Formats: sequence, structure tokens, C-alpha cells
Amino acid sequence: MSIETVTRVEIRPLPGSFAAEVVGLDLNQPLDEADFRRIHRAHLDHHVLVFRDQRITPEQQIAFSRRFGALEIHVLHQFHLKGHPEILIVSNIVENGQPVGLGDAGHFWHSDLSYKEKPSLGSLLLAQELPSEGGDTLFADQHAAWDALPPELQARVRGLKAEHSYLAKYEELRERSPWRPKLSDEQVAQVKPAVQPVVRTHPETGQLGLFVSEHFTTRIVGLPDSESRALLEELFRYATLPELQYRHRWQPHDMVFWDNRSVMHLAAGCPDHLRRRLHRTTVQGDQPF
Repeated sequence: MSIETVTRVEIRPLPGSFAAEVVGLDLNQPLDEADFRRIHRAHLDHHVLVFRDQRITPEQQIAFSRRFGALEIHVLHQFHLKGHPEILIVSNIVENGQPVGLGDAGHFWHSDLSYKEKPSLGSLLLAQELPSEGGDTLFADQHAAWDALPPELQARVRGLKAEHSYLAKYEELRERSPWRPKLSDEQVAQVKPAVQPVVRTHPETGQLGLFVSEHFTTRIVGLPDSESRALLEELFRYATLPELQYRHRWQPHDMVFWDNRSVMHLAAGCPDHLRRRLHRTTVQGDQPF
């Protein structure tokens, strides 16, 4: 008897992509160890998992997320869910003249928290309120991006390191959005730049992948500025090739769990007048190598 017939969770690869849908899971119910192991394995195999119709509480989202590791507390405390600092509100909604969440999250391609010494393992984003049009999220497979590099470019970047900074695009984003808050000195101190390998080894699978992004990567360490910029632009192009992408079109109560060690993501955006609200938890990861 196969494992698929003795467990209630089924993993269905999404056609034409690396992502997969998890079927038969209700996080209102206890999750046994066998099903958790299948989900964990599927997350490594597919990088992006889609859980449909998860009508769960913040406590349940936090509890499930913690099965994968300790949770991060985002530096933008202004957008924490009240009573649950583990949850970052991602939203374009403004109430009483104030934003309820981070409205421009994901404007540039990035991997969450790559600017920290120990970037995120993965993020879980749960739909609360969706617009009638737009609002898609794009994901790009960085293992496939590494494989797509010409051999000579692979050899050139294999041992290089790059600086990542949360502040790299912050003021540009503040100019675009009046709702993005000015950071306090204390918040700035929490997001000091980090140096990461340009090519990262996944700590659980051993796969190589690119680990640079247009949002947070500021320079290649040890290269002149012009050479660094040109090399990063070339890597960004390979990292986001259309054929390496999965576009997630959100459905009510979707929860998407992606591996920040394997993919980058980008918010496709939606009309400003259409309300969008999602809750994000972020699992701590390891120091890249």
C-alpha cells in the first residue's frame, strides 16, 4: 500500500510549474507527524506549496508555521497584527488615515530577509481579503536560474560574495508610497547589512541556487562599482527568466508557503482602490554557505 493511500494529505504538482498544491489538509485539525513530514518533503521538492481554503485563526497560522522553526518578528512593528507580533499584515487598506499593513511589500524581486545574517527559511502568506482583479504573486526558481547560467558565468560567480541591505530601496519605496513609515534609529540598527554568497547551497537538499536580488543586493564584494553593477544586472536577468516563474493567482483563504532559500518572489500589484489584506509569518533560517 502506497503512502498516498494511508495518509489524508495529497501533494499535486501544479501543471507547468515547480509549485504544488496540498490537498486534504485542514489546519483546524491536529496535524500528525506523518502528514507533516510529507508537507516538509514537498516543500523541499516544489519550493512553493499552496494550501487551499484555510479558514484558520492567527494562533493556528502561527502554530503551523512554528512546526518548521522559530518565527521572525519583522522590523516594521507598526504593521504587526495586534497581539500577534509574529504576523506581519500585508495590505493596501487605509483606515482613519492610517495604513493597516505594509502596502508595497514585494514591489521588487527578492528573497525575504536576505539582508539578515541568517535569512528566512520560508514565509507563509494567508489571504484575508482579496481584490477582484490583480494581486497575483510571482515566484522564480533560483536553482533553475543557477542551472541556466552559462558555464563560464557559473565559474566566475561561484566564490563571490555580495552585500544585502534592507535600506537599499527603502527611501525609493517611501517616495512611491506615503504610507511606508520612516524608520527610527532603533529600527535601522536592527537591519545592518549582511554579506552573503552569490551562489547558495540549500542546507537541506544540497542544491545550488542564485542568492541575489534587485531589492536587497547592493554590490558584489571586492569588485569595482561599474563591474559589480553590470554583473548584478546580468544575474538579475537570469534569476527572473519568464520560463523559471510560477504565477500564483490567489483564491479566497489560500495560504502559500515558499522556500526563501530556493525562490524569489514579486508582487504583481493591484489597483489601489481594491482592498487586499494578507497575513505573513516568516520562519527563521540558517547562515547561507
